[in-house]
Amino acid sequence: MMNDLAQTPASLRVERPTATLRELTLQKMRAAILDAHFAPGERLVERTLCEELGVSRSVVREVLRHLETEGLVDTLPNQGPIVARLDASTAAEIYEIRALVEGDAAKSCALRGDAATVERLAACVTRIERAFASHDHAAVRELTAHFYEQMFDSGARSVAWEIVQSLNARIDRLRAMTIASDDRGRQAVAEMNEIVAAIRARDGERAREAATAHVLRVAEIAAALLAA
Repeated sequence: MMNDLAQTPASLRVERPTATLRELTLQKMRAAILDAHFAPGERLVERTLCEELGVSRSVVREVLRHLETEGLVDTLPNQGPIVARLDASTAAEIYEIRALVEGDAAKSCALRGDAATVERLAACVTRIERAFASHDHAAVRELTAHFYEQMFDSGARSVAWEIVQSLNARIDRLRAMTIASDDRGRQAVAEMNEIVAAIRARDGERAREAATAHVLRVAEIAAALLAA
């Protein structure tokens, strides 16, 4: 019997799909919140979401619970799930954490990274600039996350990157707000090019300062937008 199983053709094996219905629904809902299709504080009615998404209530409930762990959804007593409101003090704390870990990662990348790392980072910034020019904000968010992932990886800061990933949904939401502000594309590209230049020069302290300045600048923009 075991011999028969061992000879089972590989073509008969059930392959797992690249993404489950739950994962696809999660991606759709996350993008809808980041793109402000659902406004902060808006109620998320399960029945309506089932109709809009074309999925079962059980899938919607699983997705809403997951988004709650990411900080994108809150569940209020006697009201149910709503889109989490952006809180100025929470945003400030997130930027403080980012400034610390990204500054350290940039410094480490400058000291550890090689020429290939620098070229990958530079190429990523070029793609970010093009995405800004075409107003493709979803691509800007995705490419920016990829830029930082490479920087943390080259700087051997895997645990720090895990911390960033745990905040990723809320970071993306803040990023979605700030990248749409006036002239942010030009500013962001210039700031990121300064980080790359410092890494290329193997100047760890300059890289740390450039990465920290980049975060502090966007923190100022976010604070002003939330205050307004």
